Amino acid sequence: MASNKILVIDDTTVVRVKVKEMLSPGNNFEVLEAKDGVEGLNLILKEKLSLIMLDFILPKLSGWEVFQKIQSHPELRKIPLVIMSGRKEEVTEKIPEPFEYFDFLGKPFDKKQLMDAIRSATIKAKQPRPDAVSPTVPTAAKNGVATTPATNDLDAAAEIKLLNEKIAKMQAEIESLKKQLTQVVTFIKQKIK
Repeated sequence: MASNKILVIDDTTVVRVKVKEMLSPGNNFEVLEAKDGVEGLNLILKEKLSLIMLDFILPKLSGWEVFQKIQSHPELRKIPLVIMSGRKEEVTEKIPEPFEYFDFLGKPFDKKQLMDAIRSATIKAKQPRPDAVSPTVPTAAKNGVATTPATNDLDAAAEIKLLNEKIAKMQAEIESLKKQLTQVVTFIKQKIK
């Protein structure tokens, strides 16, 4: 029996089969497969996984939505994660580089690239992360003794804080784009004269 369970969530059968072949049983890997985000998330919650390989564009539940659900659970986000996509810009639109806690694997890929991504994701998953618990929370809550409603309140507060940070970042990007657009319009007007 393989000691390392790797879940490959990809809607393309060829990719799932390719990973399974590259990680042959002789390498002590058991490869589980999911063809969409819902099936993948169910396996993530059910199985004790050593690694998750997540396609970013998926049916039913996108890779981005699965990623967010993983990140919202402290235990799940400790699982090494490799995000896969044929277009890196699809990923960087939602998750800015550098990718501190997971690795990115561009499609198509070969066995060396796959193994390098797995190694890198394993190292990155061990990186200490900023504590999402606010400093005013009692010690009991930090130690996991708090009741579920308090934990949900903490999760909601952390999520609101993250959303506010994203909004501020997007507003800054919008202002930058407005300036660029103004410069382009000015340039075009000068050329037309």
